[in-house]
Amino acid sequence: MTMLFRFAVQLLKGEPVLSAHPTAEPTFDPVAAARAVLHSARTASLATLTGEGHPFASLVTFATLPDLAPVLWLSDLAVHSRNLAREARASLLVVAPGGEGGDPLAGARVTLTGTVARTEDPAAARRFGWVHGSAGRPDFADFHAYRMEVASAHLVAGFGRIVTLTADDLLIDLADAEGLLSGEAMVVDHMNEDHGDAIGLYATVLLGLPPADWRLSGCDPDGVDLVADGIRARLPFPGRAATVAEAGGHLKNWAKLARERMSATKN
Repeated sequence: MTMLFRFAVQLLKGEPVLSAHPTAEPTFDPVAAARAVLHSARTASLATLTGEGHPFASLVTFATLPDLAPVLWLSDLAVHSRNLAREARASLLVVAPGGEGGDPLAGARVTLTGTVARTEDPAAARRFGWVHGSAGRPDFADFHAYRMEVASAHLVAGFGRIVTLTADDLLIDLADAEGLLSGEAMVVDHMNEDHGDAIGLYATVLLGLPPADWRLSGCDPDGVDLVADGIRARLPFPGRAATVAEAGGHLKNWAKLARERMSATKN
């Protein structure tokens, strides 16, 4: 289990995953690295096309849906929204946080290409609100949720680590997970309302993050998302969860193990 938590932290940071064998060479998993960027960032650069065909870049906030597709909360009055109404093709550049103090090109980043259009999926507004709060999701008539249908992803994760992924490579497989998807809001609300202490242990003990008002901001077959004070984090499940019961089992086991680890450090 200790090695598994090391893997989780490495994935969160976009670092290569180390084999359990002490003499094995580090391996680079581009899918895990790209997903880690999308699970950790809150802002992105959205490039749309003007009526004259010129690229137009905007700074936006975003969240992700259970399959990892980006969701945006945009105003009809914004230039990028008017551009998207004419031409849905767009690109989204997402940069992993944490590289602001050093070389800005040293950190991992992902450029997504595809189309962006309004969506009425309740999960889009709900998940955006879980990440950014009510203040970050204005409840005005001109604001709407937009989903990006990803066509490809271009990952730059360091020297020699430049890979182009297909949407099938990048996105999380939701097949046979309808039970979990339909109950996601129940899982997140229940954990946030009744098990805040466990969520705090996930962040501080299992992921080594600082104490804060950590909350769940999503649950999908591969793991759960956490958020606090503008920081997003990811705790992967040790195995796929297709139902609420399976996700709950993983969360209970994580909480038990976190308490055991915390108790061991006190003795």
